[in-house]
Amino acid sequence: MRAVQVGQAGGPLELVEREIPQPNAGEVRIKVQACGICHSDSITQMGLFPGIAYPRVPGHEVAGVIDAMGPEVTGWTLGERAGVGWHGGHCGICDSCRRGDFVTCIKLRIPGISYDGGYADYMVAPAHALARIPEELAAVDAGPLLCAGITTFNSLRHSGAKAGDLVAVLGIGGLGHLGVQFAAKMGFHTVAIARGRDKEPLAKKLGAQIYVDSQSQDPGAELQKLGGAKVILATVTNAAAMAAVLGGLGINGKLVIVGAAGEPMEISALPLIMGRRSIQGWPAGSSIDSQDTMNFAVQQAVRPMIEEYPLERAAEGYARMMSGAARFRAVLTTGQ
Repeated sequence: MRAVQVGQAGGPLELVEREIPQPNAGEVRIKVQACGICHSDSITQMGLFPGIAYPRVPGHEVAGVIDAMGPEVTGWTLGERAGVGWHGGHCGICDSCRRGDFVTCIKLRIPGISYDGGYADYMVAPAHALARIPEELAAVDAGPLLCAGITTFNSLRHSGAKAGDLVAVLGIGGLGHLGVQFAAKMGFHTVAIARGRDKEPLAKKLGAQIYVDSQSQDPGAELQKLGGAKVILATVTNAAAMAAVLGGLGINGKLVIVGAAGEPMEISALPLIMGRRSIQGWPAGSSIDSQDTMNFAVQQAVRPMIEEYPLERAAEGYARMMSGAARFRAVLTTGQ
């Protein structure tokens, strides 16, 4: 089979030939049809997590069909459509797992980091990490929903906001363009915040009722004019931009962070205390959350905006994603 691997930390993405992997007990083999290229794939390419075994095939936004099953796999059939996202397996015995909170497992397995991922014709994954893909959803759309989609959908539905509440989405990029769609379809009074007036038409098309240009307007002040946000979903990777919107939270408002900023965020404790405001991070979710995300996307016509690249152009797609030029999710296709 073809696979795109990273030979060592900091090394390039290389197209190689490998033996087709065989599933062990409790595992399935997926014939990959599409795999999203996510910024988190840089963890593998740059060696940002300790203990990554190289060479490693990246990719944790995998959509395909079950091609083979190992012993002790139940509930799945050959030829069934299935995907795997950030949650690529859990230990089942730690405190988080015993409470059913699999995505915070202390031994969380991540495709493309813990084991070979979806930049390939085939990959193997634990059966308990699989999510069923609705027939109405194309594989190239399913891939990004298994990371960017579940992250925004799951964080919003657990944020405490109710239909009609003011919810703002900071950033209209790979995460934000999905966050705006999900927020609008969930019935929130949706505000999109981004840099420049040129993004306003897209924000409105995605479902935002109001657009705030953070270059020419104070986003915190604008949100307060609307009564203060119940939730601000921060999808950007800029700590200063996150701090700048904190003033827009209403009483009991919450800043939910899903974009990983590399630098610390400076905040004042007093507004948090006086208004019972809070800041919360949110990981993606487990396999059933991925399934919920895709089902909701089908029901409410939410789709990622994608650029497609054949597997042999993975390095090109990865470079475009890392440059920020992709609009908005880059997706590899295998032609299968």
